[in-house]
Amino acid sequence: MPENQFSQAETHPIALAPHAKQALRTVHARDVDEHAGNLTNWEQRYDQITCGAFEGVLNEWHSTGLQIFHEGASRAIRQSCRVWSDAFWFGLETRPAGMRINGRQVGADIMMVRPGGCEFELVTPDLHDIYGIVLQRDVLQTMAARLGCETDWNRIGNAEMLNVEHDALDNCRKQIAALLRLAGDAHGSTANAALQLRQEAVLVSLLALLDVSQVEAEAGASFLRRRRIVNDARAYAMAQQETPVTIPMLCEAVHVSRRTLQYCFEDVLGISPMAYLRSLRLNGVRRALCEGNGKQAIGDIAAAWGFANFSQFSCDYKKLFGTTPSASLQSKTRH
Repeated sequence: MPENQFSQAETHPIALAPHAKQALRTVHARDVDEHAGNLTNWEQRYDQITCGAFEGVLNEWHSTGLQIFHEGASRAIRQSCRVWSDAFWFGLETRPAGMRINGRQVGADIMMVRPGGCEFELVTPDLHDIYGIVLQRDVLQTMAARLGCETDWNRIGNAEMLNVEHDALDNCRKQIAALLRLAGDAHGSTANAALQLRQEAVLVSLLALLDVSQVEAEAGASFLRRRRIVNDARAYAMAQQETPVTIPMLCEAVHVSRRTLQYCFEDVLGISPMAYLRSLRLNGVRRALCEGNGKQAIGDIAAAWGFANFSQFSCDYKKLFGTTPSASLQSKTRH
């Protein structure tokens, strides 16, 4: 993954020294792949899974060993994510919206957590917003020790979801929103001092959540089997990229009935197997169109992703992305 550009925290009690660049960074995207690449120092791959033109926005701020952001997207996305090593990511939906982490639905009063260097999957719905905090591990531990918190870091590192107190979660959201607003207006040394105080308020609110959190029960064996079936079906389809994969082919490949396959996909991803795999292939074509040199014919690219009927492919592409394949190619060429 990309090399970590964040400095290591110092060891004195005030671990969060002001960063040279504390202005808010705001980035708008009209392409799901562009949006995936906008979050600093993350390794990500996004696939759009619901229909319509895509719009994404990222508001990001960082200091020494710390990244705080607000990300919004107009369309549902399946995300493969990895944050830099020796860090923790904490995710807080702005409001409960039915997203999933590693196939598990995120309910109310839940904070998501994943350690750095570990790939995880998010599935977010239409019109989704999320706050994120990424902290270098030693920065977080130094701050916790300073405040007298006795957090079990192994427990946190192995968790996916933490049950937290409603009011404490709401306070953490408010502290993040306040910091991002302040960062958007910040100028000069006085503003940096105010940001330093606001940044510490965010971390205090985060540690207050961790101190009283309860790890959500581990996924049961039946769910793990459903997730494995979905992963195996996805891997099979990608290995057969040039072949139009059918439901019977998938069922045979992963040794389940049609009904079981349908249930597994709907439970883990919230979408039918064929709808998901079609979107996966269409995203592959779009990526090839946007990343290519413009010399390969659209029909050849579509065929390489298993679309034998060009007319149907064009219709499906426009329905999913709100634009035609040729428009995507022309946009890349103009750029």
